[in-house]
Amino acid sequence: MTPSSSTAPSRTAASGLTLRFLGHSAFLLSADGFQVLIDPFLQGNPKSPVSLEEALAWKVDAVLISHAHGDHWGNALDFGKSGTPIIGTAEIGGYAAKHGAANAVGANIGGTVRGEWGAVTFTPAWHSSSFPDGSYGGMPTGLIIEMGGKRVYFAGDTSRFSDMALIGEGGLDLAILPIGDHYTMGPVEAAKCLDLLKPTAAMPMHYGTFPGLTGDPQVFAIEAGQRGVQVYLPQPGEEISL
Repeated sequence: MTPSSSTAPSRTAASGLTLRFLGHSAFLLSADGFQVLIDPFLQGNPKSPVSLEEALAWKVDAVLISHAHGDHWGNALDFGKSGTPIIGTAEIGGYAAKHGAANAVGANIGGTVRGEWGAVTFTPAWHSSSFPDGSYGGMPTGLIIEMGGKRVYFAGDTSRFSDMALIGEGGLDLAILPIGDHYTMGPVEAAKCLDLLKPTAAMPMHYGTFPGLTGDPQVFAIEAGQRGVQVYLPQPGEEISL
């Protein structure tokens, strides 16, 4: 795990998958010269290590959205209006297209969207979803991302649910789980998800951004370690390689 600069990431070929934590629940995934953003909450995110202007200079191949809440939808339209595909549920794709995204893709739970960069499959998530203007955001989702020969589960803002055992059936190199409490599960409950998902490694997210998100990543790390799961705890701006 090494700190990353705020310069635009390169598109040179690489083996494996690199994840750069952008604070809260935002991530930049890079593999084989391709780059994908997840839940790009940058502007207004006190933990973001980069400005929106810096991020817009990156060559991003797709923006993946788990649900419509403002701290996940974030700056999706800023990327979408420049032609970057925005990929989410049918409601998210429709909203993005209506508001100026040039290449919006609406899918749904159980479906897979594929691109040169890899693939994303939408899973259920127990939460809620509405856009900042109050518009209905469809069902919230988790994301199974296949990229760079790796399989990553990004849980969105879900609570624990038994069907996580099905999500883990294909094997997971990494599970990214919310631990902040109040709006999502806390660190102990999130660690219990690992019993169902059975990933090789795990990473916490959605904590410490705002006063209500009090979940402690060290508690999650201890609980996960007791289950034999490797834990990554990058600071905003740092990256890990799988």
